[in-house]
Amino acid sequence: MLIGNHDGIVQTARTAKLDLQFQRVADPAEARALAGAAIPVFDDGAVTMGDYTVGQPSAAGGRATAGWIARSVAWAEARAIDGFIIGPVDNSSFKLAGYTKSPPGMNPANSYLLRMSGKLRFIPLGEHVMIRDVPPMVTTAKVLEVITLIGTTLRSWGVERPRIAVAGLNPHAAGSEDAEQIAPAVAAAQAAGLDVKGPLSPDTVFRRALHGEFDVVVAMYHDQGQIAIKTTGLEEACAIFIGPPYVRVGTPHGSALDIAGQNKAQFGTMLTALNAAASLAGGHGL
Repeated sequence: MLIGNHDGIVQTARTAKLDLQFQRVADPAEARALAGAAIPVFDDGAVTMGDYTVGQPSAAGGRATAGWIARSVAWAEARAIDGFIIGPVDNSSFKLAGYTKSPPGMNPANSYLLRMSGKLRFIPLGEHVMIRDVPPMVTTAKVLEVITLIGTTLRSWGVERPRIAVAGLNPHAAGSEDAEQIAPAVAAAQAAGLDVKGPLSPDTVFRRALHGEFDVVVAMYHDQGQIAIKTTGLEEACAIFIGPPYVRVGTPHGSALDIAGQNKAQFGTMLTALNAAASLAGGHGL
């Protein structure tokens, strides 16, 4: 089921020269009843095509998107749906709508974001944290929390004994944080029975994971892993929230307003997200 502005979706299909049928529905139950006759679209009327200009940020778009995310979370928590995918969102529209921070439901509490592209997977300790604020975030408790969470999650996805690498914070993992904070967390995880190594030099650990040595890399900050993922293959990448009791997947890039409505955007990341969400929701793992 698509969630969004019905008329905008129809126009997008026409722009892309796709012969598709859409039908508005009131809820997930009605969407299931269509049984493939048409693509169901939930449109709550929060925004119309007259409220925005394609390719430009808008307060109406920001409010509508925030509402659709909140509704998706509510449906997932009520088990009306098994999960959902968030397409690229525009932070400038959120700001125009009055959200000084991310809107409710955008960043679930006690959750982390796993990125993957082919064999390469990584999960950072935090998201958009300024580099100057990263070292204080790297604590033994935090590193151990993320190692344990991703290990448990991968086992639930069918990885019998997850092989976890932990990247160091500093060049060659040779700093005080590596020895005093990261190493004790790795030792504690090993004592708990997890197959984990680290801290490993961050300039080689992602290559080792890409070659199949590890199932996942725990990174110390956002760009440490994002650069590797986007260099490896952006169109094969997606992002999976770890922590919520339902499937929640996103695309690892922005909304590219400069090419909106021109039939130029790549769809590989959304296809990867759809396949990952379907597989996880169906209990088939990755």
